[in-house]
Amino acid sequence: MLAFSAAAAARGGRKAVAASFAQLQQVRNASKDIRFGSDARMQMLAGCNRLADAVGVTLGPKGRNVVIAQPFGSPKITKDGVTVAKAIELANKTENLGAQLLKQVAATTNDIAGDGTTTATILGRAIFKEGCKAIDAGMNPMDVLRGIHLAVEHVLSALSASRKEISTTEEIVSVATISANGDAQVGALIGEAMKKVGREGTITVSEGKALQHALEVVEGLRFDRGYLSPYFITNAKEQKVELDSPYVLLVDKRLSQIQQLLPALEFVLQNQAALLIVAEDVESEALATLVVNKLRLGLRVCAVKAPGFGDGRKAQLYDLATLTGGKVLSDDTPSIGDEKADIVGMLGRAKSVVVTKDSTLMMEGNGSKQDIAERCDQLRSLIKQTSSEYEKEKLQERLSRLSGGVAVIKVGGASEVAVGEAKDRIQDALCATRAAVEEGIVPGGGVALLYASQVDNAEQRMGVEIVEKACQVPCKLIADNAGHEGAVVVGNLLRLKDQKMGFNAQTGCYVNMVEAGIIDPTKVVKTALSDASSVASLMATTEASIVDAPEKSPQQADGMGAPGGGMPMGGMF
Repeated sequence: MLAFSAAAAARGGRKAVAASFAQLQQVRNASKDIRFGSDARMQMLAGCNRLADAVGVTLGPKGRNVVIAQPFGSPKITKDGVTVAKAIELANKTENLGAQLLKQVAATTNDIAGDGTTTATILGRAIFKEGCKAIDAGMNPMDVLRGIHLAVEHVLSALSASRKEISTTEEIVSVATISANGDAQVGALIGEAMKKVGREGTITVSEGKALQHALEVVEGLRFDRGYLSPYFITNAKEQKVELDSPYVLLVDKRLSQIQQLLPALEFVLQNQAALLIVAEDVESEALATLVVNKLRLGLRVCAVKAPGFGDGRKAQLYDLATLTGGKVLSDDTPSIGDEKADIVGMLGRAKSVVVTKDSTLMMEGNGSKQDIAERCDQLRSLIKQTSSEYEKEKLQERLSRLSGGVAVIKVGGASEVAVGEAKDRIQDALCATRAAVEEGIVPGGGVALLYASQVDNAEQRMGVEIVEKACQVPCKLIADNAGHEGAVVVGNLLRLKDQKMGFNAQTGCYVNMVEAGIIDPTKVVKTALSDASSVASLMATTEASIVDAPEKSPQQADGMGAPGGGMPMGGMF
């Protein structure tokens, strides 16, 4: 019976492979729609326009919401640029090329800076549009490309020169409030969170169960190591592994054989618990077995690499052991597979663990407060003793992780839709605030780009004109979305020639932007321009596009379906 099943499975597998091969051949043999020169660029620009118009309505304090239909559940209401961009797919395949490339700009900016996705999108469209005009007017595409890059380098340098370091809690609150679309409560929450856990501390955002937002500080530790396999993911939407009350196995060596893990796996299965494995590495048979058990038995498990290298890795594993109440297994200690090994005593535990592709966050470990306090005292003593600035920095990082805790902002709302929209805004505001702490601030409202783009350099003439026009777009669109004439606002600001002045779209007045608390993180503005110009300049120098040709209907394929010009057979008597 088993042999029959195996043979049947083999035949089924061969059929599946044959079907896949046939589909692959069909894709390869599909006819292509090839466009050249201005035709290709204009089609791609049309796609960029549709995406940028949808994203652009969200910009500024009076930007509008976008409603997105979801495959499952309620529609999503958002003002988050990257969320809008990700939802867009166009029917015209050449137009969709442009839209997808512009979507990549938003996604890259979001990954690096965590905010500024709407600005990056409209800058990308503007640079592409102006670049197309220059090339269609007969300018050399490579000269245009070089000019854009030179002009962008100047603007980035000007932004760095004009930035101001954040020094007060009030400035942190201002950045957070602006990024949360003027929500002062969110700004105050983020300011309070940074005050409690420090500017380098860990702050997370989660959905709450109340009508109002709330701030909670819990004991926790974050390190920069993500899951070793995406098959461990439990939250597909956010691409995270979320484990409740997991046991924690800490190992200072490589795990390659399942025998090294079997007792721990059996223990958590018997107790219907989750397991987090932190080791030098988990590979080969051991990793494959964990994945199979996750997929087939529903075992709640995740494996990550231990943070640090060499002696630093061992020290950080002992930090984790102190936090979770477990022990570090190494060549000097009994293996977990030994008969005399006390599995329960070796495993640590935490209230919850969240693992992304880049980081692991443990909250409320089972370690005793006395042990944690003693470990922190040891680290403080080491900081005083060492003369190496590098060592001091690393020890300080470990101390802040172990003692600082984790601030959790619980998002409240009257409905699932309201909570989802607020969560997006708070995450954007948090990312923007971190960026401001990291690289300082510049005047907001789009004026930092507006003034930084004013260059008088013949060598950069073509690029300057393109980048200068593009850098006016954010300020103009913010005013447009607030019901004012954007072109007039930009003209007035350029005539003022005062780089501190800008347009407050909330009140309709010209004000000193920094004094009014209207500020943007330097990192966000620079990242938006850099990413936008990088992709848009390449799109502008595109000379051909290739996509699959639209499929013909049966009538088109049969030549109108009848011989002799379409008269049905037997149609004449």
